[in-house]
Amino acid sequence: MTDRDPFDALMHEVCVERGWCGSVVDDRPMHVTDFLPANGSVTADQFVGWLFAADGVDPNDDLPKWQPHIDALRGSFIRHMGSPSVDVERLGWLNS
Repeated sequence: MTDRDPFDALMHEVCVERGWCGSVVDDRPMHVTDFLPANGSVTADQFVGWLFAADGVDPNDDLPKWQPHIDALRGSFIRHMGSPSVDVERLGWLNS
């Protein structure tokens, strides 16, 4: 069985503590996990991009405003997942 505790901790930090939980975008409920590929690797930068997309935010519209958030979220991914890139199978809920 794959150890998913780091993902649970990551999602707690980015969602509960930082508020990047997803939103309704174009009348569709969105969550970062909606963007995960079926297989392969996911980088911290991709994950952060998907967090923004799930909240309907384009950080390029005001990059100086969003850069501290990007940096903090990227750091959260690396700290919890232990690497700037992980296999997508590590990015799932503990009981899914």
